[in-house]
Parts: sequence; C-alpha cells; structure tokens
Amino acid sequence: MAKPLQYNAGSVIYFQGDPADKVFILQNGMVNLTYQDMETGQDVHDVVQPGEFFGVKSALGRYSREENAMALQDATIMAFTVPEFETLALANTRIIMKMLKVFSNQLRKIHKQVSSLMEKEDQQNPEAGLFSVGEYYLKNKNYAQARYVFSRYLTYYPSGRNAAQATDYLQQAEQALTKGGTPASTKAVPERAAAGGEADMTGTAKAYYDAVSLLSQQKYQQAYFAFKKIVDANDDPEHVAKSNFEIGRCLFLLNKFDDCIRFYTVMITKYPRHPDLADALFYMGQSYEKNNRKDQAQTFYKKILSMPGDEDDGIKVKANRALKAMEA
Repeated sequence: MAKPLQYNAGSVIYFQGDPADKVFILQNGMVNLTYQDMETGQDVHDVVQPGEFFGVKSALGRYSREENAMALQDATIMAFTVPEFETLALANTRIIMKMLKVFSNQLRKIHKQVSSLMEKEDQQNPEAGLFSVGEYYLKNKNYAQARYVFSRYLTYYPSGRNAAQATDYLQQAEQALTKGGTPASTKAVPERAAAGGEADMTGTAKAYYDAVSLLSQQKYQQAYFAFKKIVDANDDPEHVAKSNFEIGRCLFLLNKFDDCIRFYTVMITKYPRHPDLADALFYMGQSYEKNNRKDQAQTFYKKILSMPGDEDDGIKVKANRALKAMEA
C-alpha cells in the first residue's frame, strides 16, 4: 500500500534522467517540475497543486524522468508503485479521464512547438530545425518525444539531408522505450548505436527499420518491396499498419500517382483510424494534383483541415499551404 512521504521545502523528489518506478500524488504543499523548452532551451516551470499527480508518463512508459521535481513548500506526497497506481486508476475513472486530459494537452503542446519550428522558414531551415529538436530530446533521454519528432521528420523529409541519421535515432528511441528507458547506444548523441544494439528488436521491427533506411536513401523501389514483404508476412500488426502507410508513400515517390490513390483508398478502408490517416490523405491530394485533377485534390486538403486537432498541426499547415497555392 502507498504511504505518505514528507518532503521539506527545497527537497528534490527526483532528477531528470532518474529511473521512474513510482507515480506521485500531491496531498498538500506545492511541487515544482522543471524542464527545458524545446524551442528556446529555457527552463519551464510547472507547479503541481494538491490533488494532482506527477511522474505518471515516465513511470507507466518505463523510461527515465523527463523533468526535475522539487518541493516548493513542505509537502506530503503519496508514492505509488506502477501496479498500485494502475489498481487505483481502474477503481476511479476520474483519474483515467484526468490523465487523458493531461497527456492530450502535452501532445498538443509538442504539436504546436514542432509546427512553430517548421513555420520559421525565414529564421532557420525547418528541416534542420525539426531534426535538431529530435536530437535535443534524444540527448536528454526524452525518448517518447524523440520517437515522435524523428517519425515526423521522416514523414515530411523522407529524402532529407539527415534522413539516414534520423532513421538511426528513431531506432535508438524505439529501443530505449522498449527496454524501459535504457538507451540502445552506449555512446553519446550524435554517434551511432553501438554494434549489436539491434539484437533486442523483433525480426519484423528490424525489417521495418531496414525498409525505412532504404526509403531515406531514395531507393524507393527497394523500399516498396521491403515494406510489402512485411505486410505479406502479417506477423506484427503494428509494423504491418506502419508498412501499409509507407507503401503508399513509396508509390507516390515513384510517381505512380494512380497506384498511390488506389492503395491508400484500400488502406483507409482497412484502417479507418490509422495514426497516419491525415498524411495518407495529403499524399492522395498531392497525387490528384499531380494528375491535374485539382477539384479532387482540394477535396482531400479540405478534409484534412476539417479533421479534429489544432490548426497549427504540421500536416494541417501543409494542407492549408497546398490549398492556398491552388486557389492563388
């Protein structure tokens, strides 16, 4: 059973990078969470009020702490092991709803920051900026954010200058999350993963990242067949779904626009809630535009803009730009 812990004002509860095996709920007092802003590098302070929980994401995700936690006032804190917290949450749906709201707000904030960096074209190269954000997260062992940013980089810049390195970093972040926050490489970023680091990956995961590597090297035909082999094997539902999206992207990059449209139409029917649905719709719009079928292209761009989510989400920004360019 969880027991109350007493912290004096100024006491450190945990440091960024510490192992995460507890979830905390503040009973009384005040706690400050400190982390760095991905855009400015400045310290950001979030104050935890009585009744709120913290340290949940890293504990449930089994990766290292993403921030420093310090008691601003004398505080009483309940510390739960992960199984204890899961039992508590299952018995209290209000906690689950509150967690979903917190995580949704955090993800929305990441979306805004990434999109903001991409929009600053007059101040810096958006491709380099996005890659730098991923490096920052990986260096600071924020593996979930690093995985998200590098996957976005490879979606927006599959043939980008840093595509091969981004593929390697994405693999490191995936491995770290799988192994509970332990980085796959024993070397510091930006060096590549240590030899043998792929041993813990499943065969399907390895095949997927090999295919992504081919895509980043602009070997689109080889990448197409590599992703198709994963789909045909149908061994791992997650990587099969991811590979389906990548097959459509390969067809687009091979200038097979009609095939791209047909493939994504089937994929969307099979995976109506695919995590890359908006990106698939964008490639369909682009394919219609390449075929000079502007009315259909506009329909897909408008569909993306009508989907739930922030207007400054990266894919919505791209769809809006494409729509405005067509209407000019």
